[in-house]
Amino acid sequence: MKSKTIYPNKVNIITLGCSKNMVDSEVLGAQLQANGLDVAHENRKKDHSIVIVNTCGFIDKAKEESVNTILQQVDLKRRGRLDKVYVTGCLSERYRGDLSLEIPEVDAWFGTMELPLMLKQLNADYKSELLGERLLATPKHYAYLKISEGCNRTCSFCAIPLMRGGHISRTMDDIVLEAHKLVSMGVKEIMLIAQELTYYGLDIYKKRALAELLNRLADVEGLHWIRLHYAYPSKFPLDVIEVMRDKPNICNYLDMPLQHASDNMLQAMKRAITRKEIESLVGDIRNILPEIALRTTLIAGFPGETEQDVEELKQFLELMRFDRVGIFTYSHEENTSAYQLIDNIDADEKERRAKEIMEVQQEIAYEKNVEKIGKVFKVIVDKKEAGRYLGRTEFDSVEVDNEAIINTDKPLKAGEFVNVLITKAYDYDLEGEVCG
Repeated sequence: MKSKTIYPNKVNIITLGCSKNMVDSEVLGAQLQANGLDVAHENRKKDHSIVIVNTCGFIDKAKEESVNTILQQVDLKRRGRLDKVYVTGCLSERYRGDLSLEIPEVDAWFGTMELPLMLKQLNADYKSELLGERLLATPKHYAYLKISEGCNRTCSFCAIPLMRGGHISRTMDDIVLEAHKLVSMGVKEIMLIAQELTYYGLDIYKKRALAELLNRLADVEGLHWIRLHYAYPSKFPLDVIEVMRDKPNICNYLDMPLQHASDNMLQAMKRAITRKEIESLVGDIRNILPEIALRTTLIAGFPGETEQDVEELKQFLELMRFDRVGIFTYSHEENTSAYQLIDNIDADEKERRAKEIMEVQQEIAYEKNVEKIGKVFKVIVDKKEAGRYLGRTEFDSVEVDNEAIINTDKPLKAGEFVNVLITKAYDYDLEGEVCG
C-alpha cells in the first residue's frame, strides 16, 4: 500500500554535513510547518511520505555519504514506502546536472539558495514574516546562529564559494531578533557560525563589525553562553577578543581553522597568512585573554606536502599547544585552484600523516586536561547516557570537543548549569563531581 494513503503530508528532513546545513533545515522546517505540513527531522517513527535530503558537497567522504543517503531514500520510494524524494544543499547545488541523470527517481533538485522554489514544489508559500523562526533539530538548550552566508576567500582547496556564493552579512537587527526568539524557545547557548565570522559586516557596514554584534548579543537577556566558530586568521580583528574578555556570557573559546603551519603549504593553500603571523596572532589573543581555549582545524596531504612540512606542523602544535584540534585529509575538489595541482599523496599516506599529527595533539590535550584536575568549572548538562550525565565546560563546543562526565546523586536536566569539581582527566574528556 502506498504511504500517501496513510500519511499524505508528513515531511522528513535529513541533514548531512555542517551546522550551516542544520540551520538551513531548521528554517525549511519552520516554513513548512507554517504552511500546515507535518514536519520532522530525522524521523525515527518513519510515518512520513515525503523526504528532503539536505546534502553536503564539501569533501569526498561527505559527498559519498550524501549520495548513499539519496540512494537509500530512492530505494524506499521504489518499494512504495515513500511518495516523494527531494534533494537540496551543497551537493545538489554543485552537481545536480550530473546527479539528475544518474538518479532520475529523485523528484526535484534544489540549490542552496532556492528555498522559495522548494516550498512551491511542496505547494507551500515562502513566508517572509517568519524571519528568524526555526524548527530546531538540536536539543532545545542550544542552537546554531548563522550570521552570514557565502565566502569571498579564494583558498585553493575549498569549493564552498562554488556552492554558497559570495559573502553576504545579515543585519545586526535580524540576528539579535533571532537570538531573542531562540531564547524564548528555551535556548541557553548559541554558537555563531558563518563561512568566515571575522568578515562579518564588511559588505553592509563597510567595516569588520563582529565585535559590535557580540556586544549587542551579549545584552540579550537569558542568553547564557555565546560561542564563536569558524574565524579566519588573516586580518583577525582583535577587538573581538576584548569583547570576549569583557562580557561574561561570551565563552572564552575561539574556533580558528588554520589548515597548516608550513609557509610552503600556507602559500599553496592561498591562506593569506604566514606561520610567523599566525604565531604573533595567537600570542596577541592569549595576551588579551590568557584563559581562552583555542580550537583549530588542519589539512593533511595537500598536493606537494613533504615530510618536512609535516614535521614543521607537528613542531608548531607542540609550540602553540592548542586546546582543541581537528584534522581532515585533503580532498581533490574539481573547479578549485588546487585541482590544477597533482594530487600526489595517496589516501593511505594522507591518513598516516593525519594520525601522526593527531598523536602529537593527543598528548597535549591530555596534559591540558590533567591541569584541570582539582579545579571547579561551570558545566552545561547536555544529556543522560548509559546512566550518567554528560555536559561541557565553556571551553568545549558540541560534538567536536571534550565532554564532561558528571557524577551526582541528584537528578539533572538538559540545559541546566552545574559546578563540577574535576577529579579525573582523559585524552579528550573530563570527569568530576557536582559541588556547591
